[in-house]
Amino acid sequence: MDSLQHNKQVRIFACDQQPIVVEGLARILEGNEEFHYLGYVRTLPEAMDRLSEERPEVLLIDQSAELKSIFQFLTDVRSVCPACQPVLWVQELGELDSLRALQAGARGILPRNAPVETVLDCLRTVGRGDVWLERSTNETPVGMPNGRGNPRLTRREKEIVQQVCAGLKNKEIAEALAITAGTVKVHLMHIFEKTGVKDRFELAVQGRRLLGKFPQPREAMAAPSFDEHREFSPL
Repeated sequence: MDSLQHNKQVRIFACDQQPIVVEGLARILEGNEEFHYLGYVRTLPEAMDRLSEERPEVLLIDQSAELKSIFQFLTDVRSVCPACQPVLWVQELGELDSLRALQAGARGILPRNAPVETVLDCLRTVGRGDVWLERSTNETPVGMPNGRGNPRLTRREKEIVQQVCAGLKNKEIAEALAITAGTVKVHLMHIFEKTGVKDRFELAVQGRRLLGKFPQPREAMAAPSFDEHREFSPL
């Protein structure tokens, strides 16, 4: 059990349109000594009103509102409850929108059909200040602790990480840095090897840490201007 859990329970609050879902969540959490379930509301405005009162460590948010409203809510949470770690509890969310959510302030992205143990693992991970990602229900969850060691990146590698965080493709990075696309790919392979990240998506998520720009627990990366049709392929 994590040292955090020896001292206190993780306070969980939910924003969800489906009472039957949160009732199930309540039963699971109320029977687990690691967590303290605070209750739920049905809309984002209600959640914002309750945050300063409830002061949860983890806030589960469903996908009933449009993404633009959710992203704005995630940004606003930082000023209302800095210690709150939002988790999006979604049916499906593409990699681009997942990255935007993380940049807006989400600390986890969890499928609605995830098994109970996966939900609990996510809450534990986010509750201790780490990031939780699950690309799809068929892939292994990715818990990304803030405290991973910082690898030594060269100046050029750092430049490429910055460009990946901005959503640029290899050809665009090559043009921006006056190198070839093949050279960009080689640099990316070296960056993946040094950092242990698996693909461009994870590299973009981890970018600030890898560049030595450590955010506060609730600080999110500045959202870049993304092309809606860009994809985050491994290289």
